[in-house]
Formats: sequence, C-alpha cells, structure tokens
Amino acid sequence: MVKTEQLGPYTLSWRPGVFPLGGDALALGAFAAIKPGWRVCDLGTGSGALLLLLARRADRLALTGVDIDPLSAQTARENLEANGLPGEILTGDLRTAPLPPGGFDLIISNPPYYPVDSGKSGGPARSEESCSLEELCAAAGRLVKNGGRFALCHRPERLADVLCALRAHSLEPKRMKLVSHSPKHPPSLLLLEAVKQGRPGLRVEISQGPVT
Repeated sequence: MVKTEQLGPYTLSWRPGVFPLGGDALALGAFAAIKPGWRVCDLGTGSGALLLLLARRADRLALTGVDIDPLSAQTARENLEANGLPGEILTGDLRTAPLPPGGFDLIISNPPYYPVDSGKSGGPARSEESCSLEELCAAAGRLVKNGGRFALCHRPERLADVLCALRAHSLEPKRMKLVSHSPKHPPSLLLLEAVKQGRPGLRVEISQGPVT
C-alpha cells in the first residue's frame, strides 16, 4: 500500500520497502541552511523526502539525490516528477557516484546510525553495512564546494565519531542541535552542519518537543 504525506505544497509518497518519512528527516529538513538557487545533493535519498523538505523552503534549487536501492531511487524520481520539481536521482553507491567534485552548495544526509556488529538494530536501512560514517563524510567532503555545507542527523551517543569523521575530511562543524522529546528525556537526535574548509567555532542549540 502506497503511503502519502503532505509537506507544505508538496506530496510525498512511498511504497513498502522504501524507508518511511520520520521525525529525523523532518528535523533535518528544517535545520539545514538553504538559499534560493543552491545546488543540493541528498546522499542516500530514499523517497526524496529531504529534497521536498528543502524545496518548500527555497526556490530554484538544483536537486540531486543518490540511493543504492533501485526502488528507493525510482520512488524519489517519481516524487520529484509528481510535484513538478526538476532534478536528477542516481541509482548507485554514493561512495562512487559519478557526481562533480565540489559541485554542490549543500550536501544533506539522513544516514545509517549503527556500525556493523554494534549489537543495535534499526533495520537494514539503519546499519552501516553499505556505507560507514567515515565513508559518508568522505563523499560529502569531496562533493561539496569550499565554503559549502554538509548537514546530517545522527544519534547523540555517536557525537565524537561524527565530529572526528567530519574534520578528517575538511568539514568543520559549525552548528549543532540536540533534540529531545521533553525536558524529562535525554536528547534522542543530533543535528549537525559543517562547512568545507570552515574556521573553528561551533554553535550549540537544544530543542525540546516533536518536530512537525
């Protein structure tokens, strides 16, 4: 059964087997900096949800997505077409996708959270079996232009891993937000934005309550 969700002026649809829209993507889509006319690439795009979330915030975006799963990539293509948004969705491995180095103003990703053999499970789409955090940051560092941005979401307990992987690929962490469901709960989501070849200096924000 096909599911749908209204994202401002756009309608997102996805089939069984495609990673569903969740609060993490909604939070990341609202957090990432975006300006009209930017060239955007979503690594591991799934249904293309992040591309729609960004397109509702800024006009004239050049949208690109990559996903290794053919069904997900096709779903993302259909979502762009159904909403009248031009863009390119590649089916393939984000680590080797034929995309222009330094060709994007913004790279964005809702990646797998759990290392292989970590003992934690969020399903196949949440395991780093096909792409590790280090490999994701390497791809982002290669594809984003100097001064461009990489925005991603992750688990708070992996903050040290995320910061180390970003800096290893010339991506300087500049903005971080920790999201919790309520004051009684610890943060359950980490949002981070880094700048390619940026100067040191990190701004930290805290958010409480669900993202809508």
